[in-house]
Amino acid sequence: MAPPPPTTRSAAAEPWRSSTTVGRPLRSETRAPALARRRNVVAIVAAGVLIAAVLAAALAPWLPLLDPDTVDTPNRLRPPLSSGHALGTDEFGRDLLARLVWGARVSLLAGVATAAASMLIGVALGILGGFYTGWIETLVMRLTDILMAFPYILLAIAIVGGLGPGLRNAMIAIAIVGFPLYTRLVRSVVLALREREFVEAARALGAGDPVILGRHILPHLLSPVIVAFSLDVGVKILATAGLSFLGLGTQPPTADWGSMLATGRQFVVLSPHVALLPGLAIFVIVLALNMIGDALRDLLDPRARLR
Repeated sequence: MAPPPPTTRSAAAEPWRSSTTVGRPLRSETRAPALARRRNVVAIVAAGVLIAAVLAAALAPWLPLLDPDTVDTPNRLRPPLSSGHALGTDEFGRDLLARLVWGARVSLLAGVATAAASMLIGVALGILGGFYTGWIETLVMRLTDILMAFPYILLAIAIVGGLGPGLRNAMIAIAIVGFPLYTRLVRSVVLALREREFVEAARALGAGDPVILGRHILPHLLSPVIVAFSLDVGVKILATAGLSFLGLGTQPPTADWGSMLATGRQFVVLSPHVALLPGLAIFVIVLALNMIGDALRDLLDPRARLR
């Protein structure tokens, strides 16, 4: 009896043998490098914009700018590119370019300072709530839940209402309402780390809590905290500008983007540049910070590169 002929399998049965699939890289593999390059370019541009804003704010006293608080009523509401006023003037004749640059000092400093304060408080409480069980964990998480139960800006308004208007009180309020973000983030990381083998080994060798926290826990917190901080600075700038817009933050005549936007809205039809320029400054800086935060997340978290 002759042996049966060899069976042949169709391409449908073995799709990996098809000429359309053999040797072809996956779509995600081909798109990932191009997407990464695009993100790198965006991050570089955003970093350039942010560096320029920081340098302008830091060097404001030495730049050839007009006094941001000098009132010149005859030249009020001058349009951009006017003689002696590159970006025009506001309702009191004050130079808008000078006020934008000096306002950047207030907005950027307030954003970084409040984000740093929230980070320090939140990281400390997150470590306590994640590393220690019992009443400490319960107290930390109940405090966090209470603060997160209220809308962000409304709670800040309530705190400023109790403390009184002013930039310092606004910064205190924003720092208080912002730390639960870091507390929850850090606690989740610490909860995952405290049961790991290297922590158990260190504890078995007699290492105390300070040594375990300093050598084995804190280094793993750097990446997520740095990413959260870079994104949170933009949120804090928006919150500070929002309180100043409502009259609870920076008080006149100090230049601040939020207060400039609040006064400029009255002239949005007659002289739209008075409100448009500070609003555009807030938008550009916050967008740049978000782009930098996304780039840092991709850099520090390899899993995010494939998204």
